[in-house]
Amino acid sequence: MSSGPRIGKDEWVAREGEQRERRSGLLGGIARAQARTPWWAFLAVFVVLACLVPVVTSDSYIQRVAFDTTIFMLLALGLNVVVGWGGLLDLGYVAFFGFGAYLYAILGSSQFDIHVPTIVVIPVVTLAGALLGLVVGLPSWRLVGDYLAIVTLFALQIFRSVITNGHDIFGSNVTNGVNGILKVDPLSWFGHALPVSHRGLFNPDYLYVAIGFFVVIYVALRFVNASRTGRAWRALREDPLAATSMGMPIDWLKLMAFAFGAGIAALTGTLTASVNAAVFPDNFDVPQLITIYAMVILGGAGSQAGAIVGAVVVNVMLESLRSPDNSRWVFYIAVLLLLLPVLRSARKYLLLVAATVAFGFAVHAIAGAIDPAWTRGTTPGGGAVGRAIAHWAIVPQSLGSTREASYVLLIAAVLAVVTIRGRWKLVALVPTLYLASFVWENVLGPQPEITRYILLGAILVGVMTTRPAGILGERRVEIV
Repeated sequence: MSSGPRIGKDEWVAREGEQRERRSGLLGGIARAQARTPWWAFLAVFVVLACLVPVVTSDSYIQRVAFDTTIFMLLALGLNVVVGWGGLLDLGYVAFFGFGAYLYAILGSSQFDIHVPTIVVIPVVTLAGALLGLVVGLPSWRLVGDYLAIVTLFALQIFRSVITNGHDIFGSNVTNGVNGILKVDPLSWFGHALPVSHRGLFNPDYLYVAIGFFVVIYVALRFVNASRTGRAWRALREDPLAATSMGMPIDWLKLMAFAFGAGIAALTGTLTASVNAAVFPDNFDVPQLITIYAMVILGGAGSQAGAIVGAVVVNVMLESLRSPDNSRWVFYIAVLLLLLPVLRSARKYLLLVAATVAFGFAVHAIAGAIDPAWTRGTTPGGGAVGRAIAHWAIVPQSLGSTREASYVLLIAAVLAVVTIRGRWKLVALVPTLYLASFVWENVLGPQPEITRYILLGAILVGVMTTRPAGILGERRVEIV
């Protein structure tokens, strides 16, 4: 058999399977196991684990986090259709999510005293969301890239303006303005309402309903991706000009991608409105959009499994970072993990960790000897780990102007480390890591609501630096 390049195939792509089989170590074993295991087996295991959450724990907060994670998984799947498969930069995606929630609230609340049964309103809202996606997608016939992003972002702002000022639309109160729509009907099936809470606790039945919708959407999209439409979407994403020359109706493919994504987002909005029993304008804004995009990008745009992994990782991480104790664990573990691809040597890695620990104790002792007030502060969250850190990191009683100076100094140190090469880079990393711990314990840790997004962004940058395609994204060969 000839070992030369095969006609009609890129040699790197043709030998990707062979390279995967030769890959050694833990990652190689995982890659081979993933390639040999059918997709439905992974889905079945994941669904079973998700359904076991209410069985394993009775904590209402954890159950609600599991429900919210499922909602984000649905949103990530819908955005993956538009961005990952269609290659369209849609910055108005959250508008479809909000449209579904508000339409469900209008059709199932005391706002207009309309109470349409769930079995009717959910298909109606989903279809209406898909039609809205077609309307918003019309400009995509002539626009691509940044231009399309600007138009869709403008559509999101129009939606925000409408729902915020919807208390007076042609003299009628449609959305109740900034106060939102309250007393939204819960899900009901054939006259039987599903209560949102029981004795003030989250009803886990809503988690099972969300998982059911997730399974249906995931399987349906799986078949769509394997169809001619799915292959055409990927061709459109890779090269619109080549797809056009092959006779593909790229205009209709763009509209279909918008419609599929918008329909899934609107469907997800009905679940959110029903479980919250209310909708508000602030729930559908740019931060929500950024979070969903982070999930798709982190997991790997174009991969259904990647969208799920990204949603789980991002939402669970954001929730865990609400507590200073949990955020401290995430911060230090993330730093240790991000150092692995930077050093690429076990000996250097262990040497750096040991040197940083020793450097920290030495600096802490010197600072305490100079002025005991420099080391008598308290770490956020406390706990055993916090008390141990307090004997290593400098935590003064009062920061004063040190707060702003530490930010600037850390940024300067990071920039310096990036430019240094050779063994001096390893030396410069020691004080830089210790300075990062000072900033975390004194500045970022006490502000979890701000810090969790900063830490998420840093982790996202680190992952994308080491793996640009995302956790489960497909590696592509680009012709430049």
